[in-house]
Amino acid sequence: MMEKSSVKKNFFYQMIYEVLVFILPFITSPYIARVIGAEGLGIYSYANSIAYYFVLFSMLGLKNYGNRTIAQSRDDRERLNETFSNVAALHIIASTICILTYVGYIVILKGERLYAIIMGAYVLSGLFDISWFYFGIEKFKLTVTRNTLIKIANVICVFVFVRDADDLWKYCMIMSVGTLISQMVLWIPLKKYVTFVKPTWSKMVIHIKPLCILFIPSIAVSLYKYMDKIMIGVLSNKVQLGYYENAEKVINIPMGIITSFGVVMLPKMSNLLATKNRKESQKYMALSMKYIMCLAYALTFGLAGVGTVFAPVFWGEEFALSGILIMGLSLTIPFMSFANVIRTQYLIPSEKDREFLSSVVGGACANLIINTLLIPVWGSVGATIGTIVAEIVVCLIQCLAVRKELPLQIYLRNSGIFLLFGIAMFAAVYGVGSVMSSGVVTLLLQIILGVCIYAGCCLVYFIVAKDQMIVGMLDRLLKKVKVKL
Repeated sequence: MMEKSSVKKNFFYQMIYEVLVFILPFITSPYIARVIGAEGLGIYSYANSIAYYFVLFSMLGLKNYGNRTIAQSRDDRERLNETFSNVAALHIIASTICILTYVGYIVILKGERLYAIIMGAYVLSGLFDISWFYFGIEKFKLTVTRNTLIKIANVICVFVFVRDADDLWKYCMIMSVGTLISQMVLWIPLKKYVTFVKPTWSKMVIHIKPLCILFIPSIAVSLYKYMDKIMIGVLSNKVQLGYYENAEKVINIPMGIITSFGVVMLPKMSNLLATKNRKESQKYMALSMKYIMCLAYALTFGLAGVGTVFAPVFWGEEFALSGILIMGLSLTIPFMSFANVIRTQYLIPSEKDREFLSSVVGGACANLIINTLLIPVWGSVGATIGTIVAEIVVCLIQCLAVRKELPLQIYLRNSGIFLLFGIAMFAAVYGVGSVMSSGVVTLLLQIILGVCIYAGCCLVYFIVAKDQMIVGMLDRLLKKVKVKL
């Protein structure tokens, strides 16, 4: 039987991992933006997006299904061995087919073949990705510590080896090979937690249907996470794609924090629901929704407020348009956050896969239609509008699917106050940016002002409302301070 794990610790570890996945490339982005430019960045983004689809197909629906099914069987070692072995066998078969198909794609490709070959290492990484197993048994610390070291090594390599626009191939190599290594190292400690047994087709086949059901949402989500980049590259140009790539990196960092909470809670909620502990699961979900939406509105209005100042300061005047895109994409954060809690803490743990599927398919269709109409006219701005509409559609469909089972009105009422705090922060922060000239000083002043306004309002609210978690944390902090004094 697996030992019980702490949600707080797992959230901390997974948050570090998710944020590092996005923040380390973000740290190098000012350097890369100035060295290889918007067009070079667009070429990398296009090649990476194509390779991503092959990785996506090799992973099937394992990110969610693998996590869930391992969590449900982790308390029985024999069942765990059997489940892992049969699911992993399906994964290996799918990955092998995708790798061979990618080789065929390279053969028929006419332009930019070098970058496609280099990104082959990224495609190969899908074969070795077993992070879903570690997430299912809630061993988040193990994955985080190993991957963190590799991600840091990636950053160092970028600064050492990428010197000018001609080094674009080196940048692609560092990013793709780094991903491959980060997946391969997770196989080293695997034998401590599971024993590989001979898979059988009769036991493999039972996983195919649920894998496919959860795979379709992955495809649908990718249509407005990665296909928009491919469409910008095809229907507009690589420069517009470079602007969009950087703007999306900014949004991905805060979403990494929110996503990490969902990844941590999915196995916890799956296990609670499997043991019929609904009271505990409802308590976790109510608390999650309140604090996630508090964070979501802070990120939404904070990023929207500083976007137009941040982009030229961070990447240079060439990327000024990225600031407008940041303002637009930030509007997706509350909708993504609300839907993330519903999805990872109720729909997937409760095996309501069809409801989840319908929501992301609806969002994908809306995004595809809007992208087709607007990208040829407005480029990256058109893609931004498509993404906003897609996330709203996904959230609304999920809410309609659970409206009779979850107290959505209570969730919305409890988070409404944070919306007001966010609007007040945005007005002040954007006002400072409009009055003062763009620069580092202006940006720092905006950030400090925004943090003070939003954090101050939230702190007063939590104290007045006597929020048990926040007030308890403050009490413990004050006691520690008094002891030291």
